[in-house]
Amino acid sequence: MNFKPFCCQLKEKICTCHIFFVSLHAFLIYFMLTTTEIHQFLEQGERLTLECKRCETKLPNSLWDTYSAFANSYGGTILLGIEEHREETDSSKRFTIQGVANPDKLITDFWNLANDPNKVNVNLLKDDDVQIVQVDGVNVIAIHVPRADYMTRPVFLNNNPLKATFRRNHEGDYHCSDAEVRMMMRDANPDGNDRMLIEYYTMDDIDIPTLDRYRMLFKIDNPDHVWNNLSHEDFLRQLGGLATDRVTGKEWLTMAGLLMFGKGLPVRDRFDNLRMDYIDRTDLIGDQRYSDRLTYDGTWENNLFNFMRTVLPRLTRDLPRPFAMEGMQRMDDTAQHKAVREAMTNAIIHADFVTNGILKVEKFDDAFVFTNPGLLKLPVEQIYAGGESKARNQRMQNMLRMIGYGENIGSGFPLILNAWNEKHWVKPELIEQPELLQVKLKLSIVNSDTPEERDQKSSGKSVQKSVQKSTQKSVQKSTQKIVEFVRENPRITTQEIANILGINRSVVARHIKNLQAQGVIRRVGPDKGGHWEVIEKEK
Repeated sequence: MNFKPFCCQLKEKICTCHIFFVSLHAFLIYFMLTTTEIHQFLEQGERLTLECKRCETKLPNSLWDTYSAFANSYGGTILLGIEEHREETDSSKRFTIQGVANPDKLITDFWNLANDPNKVNVNLLKDDDVQIVQVDGVNVIAIHVPRADYMTRPVFLNNNPLKATFRRNHEGDYHCSDAEVRMMMRDANPDGNDRMLIEYYTMDDIDIPTLDRYRMLFKIDNPDHVWNNLSHEDFLRQLGGLATDRVTGKEWLTMAGLLMFGKGLPVRDRFDNLRMDYIDRTDLIGDQRYSDRLTYDGTWENNLFNFMRTVLPRLTRDLPRPFAMEGMQRMDDTAQHKAVREAMTNAIIHADFVTNGILKVEKFDDAFVFTNPGLLKLPVEQIYAGGESKARNQRMQNMLRMIGYGENIGSGFPLILNAWNEKHWVKPELIEQPELLQVKLKLSIVNSDTPEERDQKSSGKSVQKSVQKSTQKSVQKSTQKIVEFVRENPRITTQEIANILGINRSVVARHIKNLQAQGVIRRVGPDKGGHWEVIEKEK
């Protein structure tokens, strides 16, 4: 990507973009906090959507880091005039409500900076998002920061997106990596990712048998379509898989064309950052790791269409198929089969194939798990509600829809929810994992515990809690792995851990700092030449 021109275009777009979405968090709080609500927040402690900051006479510089982090993550509330003592384990002593002096002046200072493009590239706030609350006889300033929509991200500071863009996790605000920032910039493109021309890749790089199989399905679904009589080249051009560079006049494959129908070698050559993997972990015996697997082994052309067509029958073959007839034809395509196809389709059309990652499908005895690189463009609660579809790969989405894969815009995820609810199975869990730059969808094939639990899950009232819980699970998993790495190799470096886990070095450093504070590990000797020890607890 040519970064500078794109950054300039992005900045222009940000300045003129209308902020049309306010997160569920903002809607629920609607921003008139009471003393009681603030005390309730403090009882729960700082978390994904709450930050407390000491602030007496001037705004803390870290306020803007949190503004950027909340805007680029899930939104949240900043309370100025309350200090957190992170080392305090007694929740009743963890926060000191000091209040702020001259709150009107501080609010004026805040708005001046919020509207200064040299400080922050976009002001997301309305007047109602900032208020003064009397708490225990002192003034506290409460600031609600909504989640920025995908057209507005990244929200960054000091005219420096690569060095001053932040995101939020349970441990606070962290600098986004270059990969995260560039991903947000790509997502701001309303035309999606997969229209990108792949220079020097032509029809010679298309696997014709793959394209033939696609065209056969296309003709079955669209028997009278005028494209059926076109040459392969013209057909692919109409689908958006082949396009002309208007500057040079040369014709190249698009990302959609190469990834969907390309020969394996050109696909791996151009997208060596990407892996496709299917793992069947059902009916395992003893130490067996999997019972079936499809990954690149030289026996198939590993493009997305072949991967999808090979994996789907293996995924769905064990789902129950009730016997039903329509005329003389057996109809055994259940809502659950359609839901699994929708989940597979979603993993492809929402994946960020430019970033490092894996398109992985796993089959367990009690669940299907779909993992794709990239983060969510829309808030989780909006995806669960349906009605919106912002695919990264719009041409792939159209290619798949033309052969019957993928529902109408915005109805795909509700279809999955309804299919699972019909069987009284546990509600599908959509998990964003920012540290790994990936999204997981877990479809459990187990019954919900109680009718009340099913009603609560289907209502969507605990979406925000599930987001926080899934993020916390991701953090716990990473810290557990760090402890294992340290135990196996006491001289392992922070960078080596980051490389293994595929997360930022700064995130690993925070995990290590927390593990030291919790008395789980300790450093023996200097940073260079020393080693780590796991502190084993006495039984």
